[in-house]
Amino acid sequence: QVQLVESGGGLVQPGGSLRLSCACSGRTCSIYTMGWFRQAPGKEREFVAQIRRSADSIYYADYADSVKGRFTISRDNAKNTVYLQMNSLKPEDTAVYYCTAKIGIVGDFSFWGHGTQVTVSS
Repeated sequence: QVQLVESGGGLVQPGGSLRLSCACSGRTCSIYTMGWFRQAPGKEREFVAQIRRSADSIYYADYADSVKGRFTISRDNAKNTVYLQMNSLKPEDTAVYYCTAKIGIVGDFSFWGHGTQVTVSS
């Protein structure tokens, strides 16, 4: 079983930055595809970013168009932690951000954290 715990959310002004962290329990976390989704009030949960490991053990990142160039996903396998660096934040980035994981690179995400609130407001 995989457990995911997010941290780092909060209130930030437009144009500001935040870094979210996701601690993954389990010794095999390094092989999982890890990702971030978000859900704004009254909206469906949407994909933000993922970081996946290829067959040759190279990690690749994918981003939603709405965050490309502003957000960066990264991972520290030694710490079993995934990060989401969010820069140039906009009010429309306000949402609950969820960390997620799946085995392999295809299929649905299987494991979810409880979420952390990010509010972008002046």
